[in-house]
Amino acid sequence: MTRILFVGQKPETVDFTDPSLPPGFNAQMINAGIAIALEQIKARGWEGDTCMITPDAAGRAMLEKALKAIAYDCVVIGGGLRLPPKSLPLFEMVVNVVHKAAPGAAIAFNTKPENTAEAAARQLEAV
Repeated sequence: MTRILFVGQKPETVDFTDPSLPPGFNAQMINAGIAIALEQIKARGWEGDTCMITPDAAGRAMLEKALKAIAYDCVVIGGGLRLPPKSLPLFEMVVNVVHKAAPGAAIAFNTKPENTAEAAARQLEAV
C-alpha cells in the first residue's frame, strides 16, 4: 500500500499576523484543510499520516521519529512551511530531515492542505 506523510507546521503555532499569509487565515481553516487532505489520500487508496510540527527542536525530533517509524513512499511538505519568507529556516530543516531520514521517499510540495493528495500523485506518477 502506498503511504503518504503530510508534514506541516502545527496550525496552533502559526503566526497569523505575518503579512505574507492570506488575510483571515487561521488554525481552524488549516485543520479543516488537513482533514480534507486525509480524505483525498484515503480516496486514492493510500494510507496517509500527518506530522504537524512545532517550529523548534521538538518539531525536528517529532519529524525524525515519524520518518524512522514508517517507510513512506512520498512526503508532502506543506506550503505553510515553504511560502512565508520567515519560515525558510524551518523549511530547510524539514527538507534536510526528510532527505536524510527517508532517502527513498519522493518529496512533494503542496500550496494548501487541500491539494496534498494531488501533490503526492504528481511525484508518485513521476517515479
